[in-house]
Amino acid sequence: MGVEGCTKCIKYMLFFFNFIFWLAGGVVLGVALWLRHDRDTSSLLELKFDGQQAPTTFLNGVHVLIAVGAVMMVVGFLGCYGAIQESQCLLGTFFACLVILFACEVAAGIFGFMHRDSIPKELISFYDTVYDSTLSTTINDPDKKQAAAAVLKVFHETLDCCGRGISNPFTTLFTQGLTDICPKTTSASFKDCHSSITELFKEKVYLIGIAALIIAVIMIFEMTFSMVLCCGIRNSPVY
Repeated sequence: MGVEGCTKCIKYMLFFFNFIFWLAGGVVLGVALWLRHDRDTSSLLELKFDGQQAPTTFLNGVHVLIAVGAVMMVVGFLGCYGAIQESQCLLGTFFACLVILFACEVAAGIFGFMHRDSIPKELISFYDTVYDSTLSTTINDPDKKQAAAAVLKVFHETLDCCGRGISNPFTTLFTQGLTDICPKTTSASFKDCHSSITELFKEKVYLIGIAALIIAVIMIFEMTFSMVLCCGIRNSPVY
């Protein structure tokens, strides 16, 4: 015989929220793996030129998300089992894990909000370096210019863009004889790559932010219910 009355209702509500939390962990893990292997982001962030690697800040964040998703699934299972078994030890461990996860999520959210513009800026800077190397008249090494053009082509084909900024139309590349590194498009449908890079990562950051907010709300309910249930079990005359 276990807890009764309102505490029993809390028990099943905690189980329900833990099951949702477990599913959310699976969703986070799935989204993180998608972000890691998404053709647009992975093809850009794995580029190298002249010994310089494309900025890895975004990929590092995605790797953290993969770990968080896996931990959420383990913690969600722990909470479900602890609620059904009415175990104070499991519920206490579950509550401690939730507090740590919540604190990490808040810290990561603050850090991400403060640096939300740095990821596209870093990649834009990398693009500009490659762009300048492609058009540079001072670089006499044909292999280096060819490598720069190959990296630039990946940017253009992935983002369906060409050139940078309104003052540098794609005709600049054509005048240099680089007619094969831009997608087959007309000047009317032309997009500059600075804007395309910013749009790409802005969408990804918003997606991560929405997922984090939903998970934070679920975690608050779970921490409340787990503490109430743990106190109810402790005060139950059965134990």
